[in-house]
Amino acid sequence: MDQTMHQLEICASDYEIVRQVVEQLHETPADEHQIDRIAADLGLTQRQLTDIFRRWAGLTPKAFSHCITLDRARKMLKADVPIFDASLELGLSSPARLYDLFVTHEAMPPGLYKAKGEGLEIRYGFHPSPFGHALLMVTDYGLAGLAFADAGQEQSALEDMQSRWPKATYIQNDTETAHWADRVFLPHQWQQDQPIRVAMIGTDFEVRVWQSLLKIKPGEANSYGAIAKEVGSPKAARAVGAAVGRNPISFVVPCHRVIGKNAALTGYHWGLTRKKAMLGWEAGQLQGRAG
Repeated sequence: MDQTMHQLEICASDYEIVRQVVEQLHETPADEHQIDRIAADLGLTQRQLTDIFRRWAGLTPKAFSHCITLDRARKMLKADVPIFDASLELGLSSPARLYDLFVTHEAMPPGLYKAKGEGLEIRYGFHPSPFGHALLMVTDYGLAGLAFADAGQEQSALEDMQSRWPKATYIQNDTETAHWADRVFLPHQWQQDQPIRVAMIGTDFEVRVWQSLLKIKPGEANSYGAIAKEVGSPKAARAVGAAVGRNPISFVVPCHRVIGKNAALTGYHWGLTRKKAMLGWEAGQLQGRAG
């Protein structure tokens, strides 16, 4: 088995345990006693659970819990926390330690969205990821779709994505999409000189919102209202929320870093549990880069 695929399969296996823990933690900071109880409910010792979290993202369950509390979300808000303070909040030695996926986006042919994808070939495949099964969809222009599915829900995820561009031609190509999965989910492959190329297929307004999302770095967050101002429609926070919810390239175009103006984590198209997991996983990656 290819070593990189093996790494992703281990992450996906760990995520099944992490997902159950996240669902129990909710918004409440966890103390050691609570973690011990949760571990016992899963048939694990506290040490075994801690080992799983460390393997998954380099965090202890308690540290992960802190990463998804409302208090920390408030501190993450881009409007309130300078990048330097965000780096200190995460325990990093300097802002230079912060990183991103280094994404570049391609302009799509005019009218492609209005034509519902007609004439566009989309290759797709399912692969393990740190957040469960991931559906990757690629075109000649770059990565056009990234979705997630719990076990047994793969077909529903595929149909959800196909409904966005119903007239496109879909071809399953696991070999091609596996390469993209490695690039997206294995941090050691995130290289500035080899950016991940994405193809944004949506309305003009949606694409502007999605481009704004790319500016939110790990360890930061932004609100719907702030994004509305950034795209030149300060009274369109609700429309921004709808556009964020329709982001077809999850994780890479980081809609999971958008929170409500009161710092509530709000919803996520692929599940609030997965959104919390992404924020905690990213915090772990940041801490690992600082080490």
